[in-house]
Amino acid sequence: MKKLYFYPETDGFYGVYYPNENVTSKAMIVMLGDSSDDRMAVSGAKWVQKLGCNVLAMSPDKRDYGHHRYPLERFEKAIACLKARGNEKIGIAGASTTGMMALVAASYFQEITLTVALSPPDFIMEGFYQDGKDGAHERPGENESSIALYGEDLPYLPYAYRHPEYWQRIREESKAGGDLIASRKMFDESERRHPVREEEKIKVERIAGKVIFVGAEDDVLWDTCKYIRRMMERLEGTAHECEYEAWLYEHGTHFVFPQSMLRQMLPIVCDLLPWAAFRSARKHPKECRQTRLDIDERLAAAIRNW
Repeated sequence: MKKLYFYPETDGFYGVYYPNENVTSKAMIVMLGDSSDDRMAVSGAKWVQKLGCNVLAMSPDKRDYGHHRYPLERFEKAIACLKARGNEKIGIAGASTTGMMALVAASYFQEITLTVALSPPDFIMEGFYQDGKDGAHERPGENESSIALYGEDLPYLPYAYRHPEYWQRIREESKAGGDLIASRKMFDESERRHPVREEEKIKVERIAGKVIFVGAEDDVLWDTCKYIRRMMERLEGTAHECEYEAWLYEHGTHFVFPQSMLRQMLPIVCDLLPWAAFRSARKHPKECRQTRLDIDERLAAAIRNW
């Protein structure tokens, strides 16, 4: 599998380009995993390549899943790079926090004509680190946004708790629900304390082309289906040019990945990752698997037809 690396110091962004073996003028920016060349990113790239696209995997850095003041202008550099390599159509896909990132990037850069957001929020999140400080797996930033533009923080929804209470609350919620990680109550409390302001909301009406929102009601990281419905309401009540679809499922957990992509990540035990991570996947394994199968078929068709 061919790889071409890009670095912020020389290219303006960190990422890995995976050119398709067959000539194509379509490229997807894919943000999965904590590095642009880890198993998750490579599996996602292979899955998208099969649908007739070149792939540019992007991440904040090598082995860094924290998101704090991620420079939005990196997407501008990445788009220019893709165009220089003959890509006429450019799409973007992200999951969880990077689902938010994909929506924000598409709202700023009209060259993006297909946006796929798996389990996204509808607002810009506060920044967070996964640096192990004081033994916490994750902690909030010091009053910093997850996204910045030319050095200026974009407005964000602040977390309800600070370090170290932030991770303590997540651990308590996870243990109480029988999940590997759960933070839905924390996000609900964050909104209760600080109702989302207009400037913190993602301007989905600015997105060009097609937008696909995907989420499950049993997501315990945050209430993504509520957030997706709010984005749909925003689009329905605001002038926009994009075409949009929302695929909402009762079961599927936070891991609403295409089943065959998950199989590439974990060839033998692909169904065990959601099962081990989330109580709902243990209670409803067949329903969660069917959700992933449905997403697999629908998303593959959407990318092929784009």
